[in-house]
Amino acid sequence: MMSFEVSLPKWAIEENLKLPKFIPDVEQRMREVIRFAEINLNRKTGGPFAAGIFEKNSGAVIGIGVNRVVPSNNSSAHAEIVAISLAQKKLATFDLGGPRMPDHQIVVNGRPCAMCCGALPWSGVRSLVIGASGERIESLTGFDEGAVHPHWQRELGKRGIEVIENVLAEEAEVVFQRFRDNDEPVYNGRSGDDVR
Repeated sequence: MMSFEVSLPKWAIEENLKLPKFIPDVEQRMREVIRFAEINLNRKTGGPFAAGIFEKNSGAVIGIGVNRVVPSNNSSAHAEIVAISLAQKKLATFDLGGPRMPDHQIVVNGRPCAMCCGALPWSGVRSLVIGASGERIESLTGFDEGAVHPHWQRELGKRGIEVIENVLAEEAEVVFQRFRDNDEPVYNGRSGDDVR
């Protein structure tokens, strides 16, 4: 096999089409992202994560993606990667911060893992809005968020990406609590084996 594809589940495509064209308020953007994460968990179409791409200033909705790791058999199909990839395809650019582009913002219901933090500078986004902290995600779910740089906020800032944390954090945490309470599988690499 020499190709792969990650696609949104049917419900997420339908819900994206129902979104307003603009969501000016950052908290409302986060509410929509949390809603997508909750539906993804409830419908068992992926993990408890969602991410949306918006024009930062106008609030124009580019799209919301969800975690598709297990259904896609693809460890890189995290919500952030899905959302960024869909936005880049929709806007026909590999750089969401390219010339004559408005500033784009990614809104996530939980702090990006090491892989997704690394993807942010490459994506071109200029703003990151986070719900739950990485520490809370790990303690609630058992996910291993990876070796995130100890000064990740500063490192993103040096690359022109503002970081806004704890937006509706308690509401975001509810989805992770439900994930834990439903005894859903934690899909860490090597099934969570302690690898040294």
